[in-house]
Formats: sequence, C-alpha cells, structure tokens
Amino acid sequence: MRDAQVSFAWADGDYTFRLGWGELELLQEACDAGPYAILNRLHDETWRIRDISHVIRLGLIGGGMVPTAALKKVRDYVEARVPNENLLFAQIILSAGIVGAPEEKLGEGDAPNPGGSNSTTSPMEN
Repeated sequence: MRDAQVSFAWADGDYTFRLGWGELELLQEACDAGPYAILNRLHDETWRIRDISHVIRLGLIGGGMVPTAALKKVRDYVEARVPNENLLFAQIILSAGIVGAPEEKLGEGDAPNPGGSNSTTSPMEN
C-alpha cells in the first residue's frame, strides 16, 4: 500500500517526509492553492518561496517530527539557503504526497507458480 512516505538524506541527516491528507489540507491553506497547482508551480518554475518551505516543513511533521523542530530545520536548511537547493526535495515530497511513494520493485521473481507449469489452460479442460 502506498502511504505517501519517502525517506532520504536531507540537510544534516536522513529524514522521513509524509504529506498525508491533513498535511495536504494545511499546505493548501498556507499556499492558497491546491496540491496539484503547487506541484505544477514547483515543476514549471512559477513556484513561490513558501511553496518550497511549506512542503518540506509539513512533510517533516507528517513524517513524525515535532512541529517546532521541523520549523527550526526549515529555517536553518531551507530559508537560510538559495531556493533551488531545496526545490527538488519539495518536488519529491509533494509528488509522493499526491500519488504515493514508489513501492518495492514489481516483478514476477517472487510470484508463486502454484502448478509449476507455464500453461495457460485450465486443469478442467480436455
């Protein structure tokens, strides 16, 4: 199941980010735009400064960080730096929040083959 959670190295360590339903609502209110509109802005270079900082801050909170600690991280590692340094991170976090995080590699390698045969005919057929 996809839960919108992503983890990666950012700022001074490895962090988990998640934009669940509640965080997406807060993001929408803070940026005065829907999540897809914000994501489009992040991709088409019409973003606003707060788009980047709010996505990252709310992602940290949704990932389990205390709000005051998330605010401090954003002040230190987002607002104190050039915006493009965190643009890609905001894109990744918001994309996962909207469509879900990538799941494990899909494939047939672990799929069971109950009959041991590659036949597509039913055992009831003659």
